[in-house]
Amino acid sequence: MLLGMPFFFNYIQNRQGALLNDWVLEHLPAHDVSPYIFTLIWGMGLLILIRAMYNPVIYINYVWSLIFINLTRMLTILFISLDPPKGLIHLIDPLTSVFYGNTDITRDLFFSGHTSTMVLIFLCLEKRNDKILAFISAAIVMVLLLVQHIHYTVDVVVAPVAVYIIYRLVRRIFKIDRLTNLED
Repeated sequence: MLLGMPFFFNYIQNRQGALLNDWVLEHLPAHDVSPYIFTLIWGMGLLILIRAMYNPVIYINYVWSLIFINLTRMLTILFISLDPPKGLIHLIDPLTSVFYGNTDITRDLFFSGHTSTMVLIFLCLEKRNDKILAFISAAIVMVLLLVQHIHYTVDVVVAPVAVYIIYRLVRRIFKIDRLTNLED
């Protein structure tokens, strides 16, 4: 899947889409908040990696869910062609640009991958304090994505719902709850 991403993103970048009217973005001035967004995302990524080293079920849950989230995102992006929001300020992450073919991707909109990642981390973490931190971080990232005009409001709002549904389905299909019970 990772090897095909540059081709997929090249395809979606070269097509026209719809420009949505977004009341929230129209009333929210755009600012570059990339450092804050990636500090939160990579910080939470590091936390879940550390937790997964001590509890492999977290890793299994995260990876399988992420695979299906990415497949679902690719399908929704393929079928729901959107132009980038007005006032978009490019979000560049030097760590993941390798998978995106080293280009600015602005049409991977419905639904937000950054929000999806943060919500999935929240769902996969098990310790109460970790979950609180992940929830707050996810909420902040969702707001910051709108501040930077990276996504439409609908992209950010739909992501947690989609991720939760996919997460629950993956847990049921792969019987991950039973893996968790075997640890006790």
